[in-house]
Amino acid sequence: MNVFEFLQNLASEVPLFVQPLIVALAAAIPFIEGELASVLGVWAGLHPIVAAVAAVSGNFLSVLLVVFFGARIRAAILARRARRAQAVPVAAASGGAVDLHAEGTEPETKPESKGVQRLKRFLVRFGVPGASILGPLALPTQFTAAVLVSTGVSKQWVLLWQAIAIVLWTSVTTLIATGVLSLVTA
Repeated sequence: MNVFEFLQNLASEVPLFVQPLIVALAAAIPFIEGELASVLGVWAGLHPIVAAVAAVSGNFLSVLLVVFFGARIRAAILARRARRAQAVPVAAASGGAVDLHAEGTEPETKPESKGVQRLKRFLVRFGVPGASILGPLALPTQFTAAVLVSTGVSKQWVLLWQAIAIVLWTSVTTLIATGVLSLVTA
């Protein structure tokens, strides 16, 4: 049984007032997000608006946490780099030999995934608004938000455009799920 089926069965078997919470929790999971969580809610019997609001809320709260902690991590990394940059000239001025290739001084670089490469192309071509709205085509919104914050985009700008993207994509998938459900049950 896959995670989506498990969550759908769980949402349909619990009391009605608990279902939006399950949809919100599902929306916080990368790759399920608001888009699939709203579908899960609609197909479990929730009103489409309730399913969409719960999915948007859960997805946005997870993005908010990623942005908050991502910005703090980026600030710590930049502060560490600044301290290292100040320490190297002091060591060189005191006559000590400085080995710039010593262990731990060069950051290891991993090749970027295709999704991250695609998102960065979106960012260069369309800016933060376009990267946020098109981002779910490349990566989950949580990953998109982390990449945007890591490139130095302000937290507020990332949160604004991620919120718009989450509402847009969740609304579209909720409407599609509602239409499909009405066709199937008619």
